[in-house]
Amino acid sequence: MTLEPALRERIESLIESNDVMLFMKGNRHAPQCGFSASVTQILNTLIPHYQTFDVLSDPQMREGIKEFSTWPTIPQL
Repeated sequence: MTLEPALRERIESLIESNDVMLFMKGNRHAPQCGFSASVTQILNTLIPHYQTFDVLSDPQMREGIKEFSTWPTIPQL
């Protein structure tokens, strides 16, 4: 799969505009998988402010972040 330029720009914009960006299933207040829940629990104890993106709400982003990072699983920090 080749990452479309527009999607690459969306991902880069999210990363660049946030000090900490977590691509996860669900959101920080309602994680939708155990791995996402574990990461949010750790982050909540370490830093007060971080942003999340729910990849379940956007299938294109869900696949795109994997291609962008060359890592096959979610969550991604």
